Amino acid sequence: MKHKILLVEDEADLVTMLTYNLEKEGFEVASISDGENAVAKIADEMPSVVLMDWMLPKVSGVEICRLLRRRDDTRNIPVIMLTARGEESDKVKGLSYGADDYLTKPFSVPELVARIKALLRRISPAAGKGGELTFQDIAMDLTTRKVTRDGKYVHLGPTEFRLLRFFMENPRAVFSRDELLTSVWGEDIYVEARTVDVHVRRLRKALNEGDKED
Repeated sequence: MKHKILLVEDEADLVTMLTYNLEKEGFEVASISDGENAVAKIADEMPSVVLMDWMLPKVSGVEICRLLRRRDDTRNIPVIMLTARGEESDKVKGLSYGADDYLTKPFSVPELVARIKALLRRISPAAGKGGELTFQDIAMDLTTRKVTRDGKYVHLGPTEFRLLRFFMENPRAVFSRDELLTSVWGEDIYVEARTVDVHVRRLRKALNEGDKED
């Protein structure tokens, strides 16, 4: 079965170029050009990965990420943010709002394809394995990808879910940023060490506050 990629991008030339190259790589591609209807489109298409521009008409990409993470049906869909905003503070904001990866324009198509494939490899193994992990008052259902703490549902994005799973499979062990990058993100993709801090902070906040939103 082909993986579906949904492009949320208003630059027509970029959509055409990405669609051509992604289809050459064997992906099924759909697209939408405005932010206002993006959440409904994503929920309808249920893509394997969303590639989303930050600056979109009507609703920004980061706000769409935030809305996706609030919904039960879309909170686990991986999102790669595509944007001309390359400042570290922008990257941190994008990750904090729910993006799983971040590429600054202009980017190379081979790098984008490599990041998509690496993201799919990271999420696929957990999807097919059943069972449950528990540690103290935290329970993780590997089939439904549902996490509870003291019986209360904990809202986690895909990356935070993988981080928590890794921690629960290695209880009481201490890991460096580099070790987390290798184990959770993989060796074949470059991710800044700062990214680890952002996702660990999001995981800690979710576990401590449950399903609260800012």
